[in-house]
Amino acid sequence: MATVDRSHQLEHAGSAAAYNTSRGWAAALHEWTTTVDHKKIGIMYVLMSLVFLVIGGIEALLMRWQLFYPRAEVIGPSVFNQLFTMHGTTMVFFVGMPILIGIGNYMLPLMLGARDMAFPRLNAFGFWITLFGGLLVYLSFITGAAPEIGWFAYAPLTEHTFDRNGGTDFWALGLLISGIGTIGAAVNFIATILGMRAPGMTMRKIPFFAWTMLWTSFQMLLAIPPLTAALVMVLFDRQLGAHFFDVQNGGSAYLWQHLFWFFGHPEVYILILPVFGMVSEVIPVFSRKVLFGYEFMAAATMAIAFISLGVWAHHMFCVGMSRTLDLYFAAASLIVSIPTGIKFFNWLATIYGGRVSLQSPMLFSFGFLSMFLIGGLTGIMLAAAPFDFQLSDSYFVVGHFHWVLIGGTLFGTFAGIYYWYPKVTGRMLSERLAVWHFWLLYIGFILTFGPMHVSGILGMPRRIYTYDPSRDWEWWNQLTTIGALVQTPSYAIFVYNLIASLWKGKPAGDDPWDAWTLEWTTSSPPPSYNFETQPIVHSRRPLWDLKHPDDPDWQYE
Repeated sequence: MATVDRSHQLEHAGSAAAYNTSRGWAAALHEWTTTVDHKKIGIMYVLMSLVFLVIGGIEALLMRWQLFYPRAEVIGPSVFNQLFTMHGTTMVFFVGMPILIGIGNYMLPLMLGARDMAFPRLNAFGFWITLFGGLLVYLSFITGAAPEIGWFAYAPLTEHTFDRNGGTDFWALGLLISGIGTIGAAVNFIATILGMRAPGMTMRKIPFFAWTMLWTSFQMLLAIPPLTAALVMVLFDRQLGAHFFDVQNGGSAYLWQHLFWFFGHPEVYILILPVFGMVSEVIPVFSRKVLFGYEFMAAATMAIAFISLGVWAHHMFCVGMSRTLDLYFAAASLIVSIPTGIKFFNWLATIYGGRVSLQSPMLFSFGFLSMFLIGGLTGIMLAAAPFDFQLSDSYFVVGHFHWVLIGGTLFGTFAGIYYWYPKVTGRMLSERLAVWHFWLLYIGFILTFGPMHVSGILGMPRRIYTYDPSRDWEWWNQLTTIGALVQTPSYAIFVYNLIASLWKGKPAGDDPWDAWTLEWTTSSPPPSYNFETQPIVHSRRPLWDLKHPDDPDWQYE
C-alpha cells in the first residue's frame, strides 16, 4: 500500500512539475511577445536577423553549387532565379538592416543614459511589423513559386505579363510593410538621440555610435518612402491595371530604376554607417587612446549621409543617360570617397601609437578595415562611367558589392557583437572560438569574392544560372564555391559560441574591457530600468571620469 501511495505521489509531483514548466514557458512567451523594453526588442531584432542569415546563406550555397561546374543541372533556371531574388532580398532587408537596428535598440539608451527609447510602443510595433513583412515575403512560395525578378526587381519583369503568379505581390507587400517598421525605428532613434540624452551630454559629447545612428535614421526617412511609393506602383500595375512601368502602354522602366536606386544607394550607407559607429567605439578602447579627430569624424558622417543621397544613378550608367548626367554622377560618386577616407585615416591615427590589444572585437575591427578598404577602392573604379560601362553587368560588380557589404557590414557587426555581448548576457564569449570564427570567415571571404572580380573581368555576366565550359570561368567559379564552403563553419562556430557562452561563459563583470562609455557603468546584463539614478555627463568618456577623478577627461576639452 505504501508503494502505491509513493507511486501516486511521484506521479503527482511529475505532473505538477510539467504543469509549472509549461506555465513558465507560457509566461516567458507572453513576456517577450508583449514587451516594450528596448533591450528585449533589440535582442529579438538580432535573433530574427540571424535566422534570416541562415536562410539567406543556404540560398547562396545552393546557387554556388549550381555554378560549380559549367552546364550543371543541380537546379533549373526558374529555381535559380527564385533563390537569387530571395537571397538578395533577405540579406539586405531582413539581415542587414534589422541586425543594426537591433544593436542600436539595445545599446543607444544605455549609451545616452536613458531608461528606454523615446517611443517604446512604436519600438515594439516596428519589430513585429518588420518580422511580419519578412514572413510575408517568404509566403510567396505558397503561390507555387517565389518571385523571379531579382532583389532589384527591374521593370518590366514585375509586370503581370512576365510574372503571372502571386509571388511578386507577396514580395512587394512584404517589403512595403517591413518598410513601415524601418521608418518607425528611424523616428524613434532620432527622437531618442535628440531628446533623451543624460544631463550634460551635449551633441559634442555623445558616443560616436550615436552620431552614426542619427544620420542613418535620417537616411532611412529619406530613402524608404520612394521605395514604398514604387512598391505601391508595382501593386497598382499588377492588380489595378495601372501602367507606371508598362512600357508598351506608356509607362517607363527607367522610372522604377530611379525610384529604386534613390533608395538603393543610400541603403549601402544605411548598412555601413552604424558599423562605422561600432568600430569607432571598439578601436579607441582596444588601442587605449581617445578617438582621433572626433569633430572631423562627425562632420564626415554628416557629409556621407547627404552626398550618398545624390549619387543614386551611378547604378544606371548603362541605361543611356546624357553625358552631363553621367559626368555629374561620376563626380558625385568620387566625392563621397573623401569623407569616407577621412574616417579611415582617423581610425588609423587612433590605432597608431596606441597599446593595441588584439582581442576578438579588435580582431574583427581589423578585418573590417582591410576589407572595406579593398571594397572602397573597387567602388572608386566603378564610379568612372567608362569603366563601369564595361563591367556593369559582370561578376566584378557582384564581387565589389559583396566585398563592401559583407567585408564591411558583417565584419564590423561581429566586432560590435563581440564587444557588447558581455554587457547583454553578463558572460564572455570564447576567445579561442572567436579566432576560429574570424580566420575561417576571413579566408573564406577572400576565396569567395576575390575570384568574382577576375571572372567578371574575363567577361562572366552576373545573374546567369550556368555557363559554357569554353569560357575559362570554371576555375574561378570553383574557387568561389569553395570559399563559400569555408565560410559556412565560421557561422556555425559563431552561433555555438553565442549559445554555449550564455550557459558556461566566463562571468564578465560590469566592465570587462575597461571601457569609457555609459553602458559599462550599469550591471551586466542591465536591469529593466537601465540606471537607478540618471547619470550626469561632463565629457565624452564619462566612465573614465568616474575611474580617474584626479584626471578627468573634461579638463582636456
